[in-house]
Amino acid sequence: MLVPIGVAARELGVHPDTLRRWEAEGRIAVPERTAGGRRRYDLAKLRPLAPHLAPSKRTTVLYARVSTTGLKDDLVLQVALLETFSAANGCFYEVIEDVRSGLNHQKKGLKRLIARTCSGEVERLVVAHKDRLLRFGAELVFALCERFGAEVVIMNTSEDSSFEEDLASDVFEIVTVFSARLYGSRSHKSRQVMDEPKKAAAGVAP
Repeated sequence: MLVPIGVAARELGVHPDTLRRWEAEGRIAVPERTAGGRRRYDLAKLRPLAPHLAPSKRTTVLYARVSTTGLKDDLVLQVALLETFSAANGCFYEVIEDVRSGLNHQKKGLKRLIARTCSGEVERLVVAHKDRLLRFGAELVFALCERFGAEVVIMNTSEDSSFEEDLASDVFEIVTVFSARLYGSRSHKSRQVMDEPKKAAAGVAP
């Protein structure tokens, strides 16, 4: 069966660049080419070269996130949607959840997802919406998936039902952080202003 380079790489659990390198090193035969010059690989010949972590051992990761505990009902709905999709497609899967802001890049679940992707354990990442990963920067995670041969499935590219509430929570977090810093700065200056008269009064006191 002749397949494109992306399909061959995914089946072997490697990056497409790895197949190109193997070809340059002579480890695999020069693939056939289409009329347009695109590579076509024979999977039967390539499978013996697959790394120790075979595609069948890799897993589909369902990633779901909400910003606050008040949105946990939406988290349940997200997971149910992802599980229904994966079951219908015969995927062996596991669920990773986060209850943190989409602006937070240090979420435990997200970090675990990235670590597993980079170790070659993830065959497919499924999310309900792109913003479930990160409010800004989801493309970086998708780039990592591409680099390590993991397929990305975004079930719905439109805004979900909790989008506005989730976004409002993220905006509130930004305002809270900056307000706290500003208030703290002003408080410090206010204390300095109040301390000066007290020092002056103490200096002239009998």
